[in-house]
Amino acid sequence: MTTTPPAGTAEHTTATAARAAVGSSPDGAPMVLVEAVGRTYATAAREVHALRDVSFEVGRGQLVALVGRSGSGKTTLLNCVGGLDRPTTGRVVVDGTEVSAIDERARTALRRDRLAFVFQTFGLVPMLSAAENVGLPMRLRKAPSAEREERVAHLLDLVGLTRHAAQRPSELSGGQQQRVAIARALANSPRLLIADEPTGQLDAETGATVMALLQSVVRAEGMTAIVSTHDLTLQAMADRTLRLADGRLVDEG
Repeated sequence: MTTTPPAGTAEHTTATAARAAVGSSPDGAPMVLVEAVGRTYATAAREVHALRDVSFEVGRGQLVALVGRSGSGKTTLLNCVGGLDRPTTGRVVVDGTEVSAIDERARTALRRDRLAFVFQTFGLVPMLSAAENVGLPMRLRKAPSAEREERVAHLLDLVGLTRHAAQRPSELSGGQQQRVAIARALANSPRLLIADEPTGQLDAETGATVMALLQSVVRAEGMTAIVSTHDLTLQAMADRTLRLADGRLVDEG
């Protein structure tokens, strides 16, 4: 688990400077820019406003917790940021690309090359080992086998599963399967990690361990992460918290 040294100490100054370096970019642009985003779904009876005029920025290298009650719009917002859904109004920019304006082919390329997703359901391929599941995204982009094997070994070590590399998902605990899912999400070195309730199917103790892992891999890999959660542990670990209610951003801390 990564901890921040006490304020005022030399270690705190060094750690803060390191995080700033990770989060910087040549033009100072944020990793994620959401401007006046709305998302409306039409039903037979009425229109449902899942998001209403949501605006915020996420700096590079930040770990952001997205919180709110069920039905508040968290998943819809993450889908808009990740290019799985299009906002009805407003715009979303990720790593300099306006996701809300590009076509499906370009969004697919963006998700393959610069984004990664972790969900409640682990989504592992049952017949593949942990190592094979982690290496699957690299196979899809036809990475050389030596590069793939080296990256898989590094990621399994990062999530503490080196000894379980040959085991299939059915031979792993829920927490271990989520660790494999996290390692797989990191396979192609994404710039942005999007996690939707990643501990929703885990017990409290295992969930806290996975949350600590998410924090440590974000720091180790130098990426940005937005994680929707009800877990107070992650909210305490996050650099910032965004709170949604009825599709609106009501609090930012």
